[in-house]
Amino acid sequence: TEIYTLSLHDALPICTARTCYEHLAGRVAVAITAALQQEKIIRPCGERDYDLGPNGCAWFLELGIDVEPLRRTRRKFARRCQDWTERQPHVAGALGAALCARTIALGWFAKRRETRVLRITHKGAHELRSRFGINS
Repeated sequence: TEIYTLSLHDALPICTARTCYEHLAGRVAVAITAALQQEKIIRPCGERDYDLGPNGCAWFLELGIDVEPLRRTRRKFARRCQDWTERQPHVAGALGAALCARTIALGWFAKRRETRVLRITHKGAHELRSRFGINS
């Protein structure tokens, strides 16, 4: 049998930004989640969930995400998903999937073929820095 090993160089892109099922994961997703919590856009709710803060609905709508339909789906609205590389939570559930899809549609991230890795675009780097204070 062959043994495959990843060098640190190979592992960095998957640690930085990737999808976890249909939502954002990695260092960038954890940083976005922390910034959203700090700004009270989202807040922890119970053991495993998030809910919106006072300005959350308006903030997501400004980004192009209407959260009300997301609340009516069978999927959990906003879950805390433990990131396997960062050991901190990122946003999952319907809200996490919508955030991932929207940021890809806006050109912040580009999917890499046949992998879960996401590439942060120049536009995305600017948006992450200006909106969240994240230096990617």
